[in-house]
Amino acid sequence: MKVLYFTDTFLPKIDGVAISIRNFSELLVQRGHEFVICAPSYGEGDFDRMGEGIQVERFQSGYLPSYPDIKVVMPSPQKIKRIIREFKPDLVHIHTPGLLGQYGVNATEKYGIPTIGTYHTLMSEQDMYVSFYRLLKLDKLFSRVNKFEKKLTPKDLLKVEKLEKFNIRKKIILKICNNLYDRCDLVISPSHLLKKQLHEFGIKKPVTVVSNGMDLQRFKGEIKTLNTDSPKLLHVGRISYEKNCDIVIKAFSKVLERIPKATLTIIGEGPAIPSLKKLAESLNIANNVIFTGFIPNTELHNHYPNYDAFITASTMETQGLVILESIACGLPAVGVSSYAIPELIHHKKNGFIAKPFAVEELADWTVKLLQDPDQYKKFSEESIKIASGHEMEKCVDLMEEVYKTIASLTDKSKKTTIMNLMLSMMPDFPEFPKFDQLPTFPEFPDLPKFGEMPDWRKLANWDKKD
Repeated sequence: MKVLYFTDTFLPKIDGVAISIRNFSELLVQRGHEFVICAPSYGEGDFDRMGEGIQVERFQSGYLPSYPDIKVVMPSPQKIKRIIREFKPDLVHIHTPGLLGQYGVNATEKYGIPTIGTYHTLMSEQDMYVSFYRLLKLDKLFSRVNKFEKKLTPKDLLKVEKLEKFNIRKKIILKICNNLYDRCDLVISPSHLLKKQLHEFGIKKPVTVVSNGMDLQRFKGEIKTLNTDSPKLLHVGRISYEKNCDIVIKAFSKVLERIPKATLTIIGEGPAIPSLKKLAESLNIANNVIFTGFIPNTELHNHYPNYDAFITASTMETQGLVILESIACGLPAVGVSSYAIPELIHHKKNGFIAKPFAVEELADWTVKLLQDPDQYKKFSEESIKIASGHEMEKCVDLMEEVYKTIASLTDKSKKTTIMNLMLSMMPDFPEFPKFDQLPTFPEFPDLPKFGEMPDWRKLANWDKKD
């Protein structure tokens, strides 16, 4: 079977979507299937193959000023047409509802290709990245001004945001996402709780559950015991604003009042790191909060066993791969009641669940976990048991069956939409030449060379300078 992927995020950028795509494609190739992955170009670190049977097609992209890791893929209708003509896919799998996902679903309608869409990411919960003040980086401007002038703080901008009680951005983003997934033949949810939520969102197409899975040979834990007065808490993941890591730090400050020798380690990188470090300093707990930066997923299984418990306050997890990794390694966990988290953290079974954004409650449950060694050991045993239901090979078996079922829809009718007509008339977006490749004009010696002209790209990074 030939499967064509469309995703707005992929390696070398590391996130849950990229890891899921890599795992499924590499294991399904071993069963004789072929893949082409349409993904953004990141520049350094890009590659065009992942061994035999997996080709990666890169698309030129820019970045969102408020979050450089979110890639905005430029239109390339002729390139997509060429890929479909040459690869002749039996099935298209849309992994993200971003622009590349939108281009992909339009192509499937135009050529009548059976289509699956996985709801990996709750885009409506990332609406803060399209807010006017983050797009213009005014939040960082306020932060810089605040070094010298105490009259302005980022909170002033947040007050403006909170005036939007009827959050039109969330509703627009949700409408766009629903529209994309309702144009697929089947929607995949990584968890049962998210499947229920998708129906509440108004998704009309059939939804089936396929876990992203876990390599339990690598993330393999032993039952842990708690015998220390210096417990080590762990948070892992992309450190972005919507992950609510600030709630974790505030809760941890309350934990320290009762367990003074506790530490919190935050593994990962992202745009929220600077503000989180300032928060830890303002709470006078900087010595107890450790920021390691990025650690490759290939090494994470060696780190989880060094900690006593996992903690998260994220309210947007469709499954939560890092939670799954941590409990597979035997860690009890504390999280919040939102989307898929209670499917991995069972309240009073392998950890505790607090209400979203409830700092005191999150702290209380964490302290309770760390002060009862007998209960802790039972929780650790249950974590390993819960994780065992997500063994990767079982998930690949299920995904393969889903692919075969949807690929059999060979009589899917072609559809011509206004968007298809517009894209078919649009030429591919041209590649921008690098500055050192632009022409010079020796006949005009006083004219500065292009490389000597002000680089507009540097203006986008003014906030990183002292």
